[in-house]
Amino acid sequence: MKLYTSHRAPNPRRVRWIMAEKGIQDVEVVEIDIMSGEHRTPDYRAKFGVPHVPALELADGTRLTESIAIGRYLEALHPEPNLFGRDPKEQAVIEMWMRRCEIYLANPMMLTVRFSHPALAVLETPQPQVAEYNRAGAERFMKTLDRRLADTEFIADRFTIADIVAVVGLDFGRLIKYRPPAELENLARWLETCRARPAAQAGV
Repeated sequence: MKLYTSHRAPNPRRVRWIMAEKGIQDVEVVEIDIMSGEHRTPDYRAKFGVPHVPALELADGTRLTESIAIGRYLEALHPEPNLFGRDPKEQAVIEMWMRRCEIYLANPMMLTVRFSHPALAVLETPQPQVAEYNRAGAERFMKTLDRRLADTEFIADRFTIADIVAVVGLDFGRLIKYRPPAELENLARWLETCRARPAAQAGV
């Protein structure tokens, strides 16, 4: 298998973190230079259909994009440690929180950075109002997470893909020196705990 990735993008880090948690080492990693547009070349588009990273190419030629789809595939091959749920109820709870973290936190934080960081103007035309709108939306959900984390160590009770998605989204904000509001103490405690995991450094 080959994983096409970029250390400059947040979503590939999700996959590298999953691989690190599971100790997966038999995947060839191919670094893509998104700043030069390598992911937008005709060859890359012809191979994967979209100008996105991460992308996983299987030995039989099957090609997968989207970090969560790739993560699910890797979990099926390497079930432990489990990150997506062990039974139908837990899978649903983890999926619920993962989707919330992706839609209301990770994606808005990514857009905040992409539309405000000067160096990323090669990818997106800067739009300060769009960046501010997304930052405000992300912070509203941070308050939801802070309340949730008052009663549990991790977002879905134990460490799962929901935590990975949320941490990666927040960490991407560090490109613009973003820090979550200081009053969100439960969020800060959780973030420190997740960042302290050895696998959290995968792809940073």
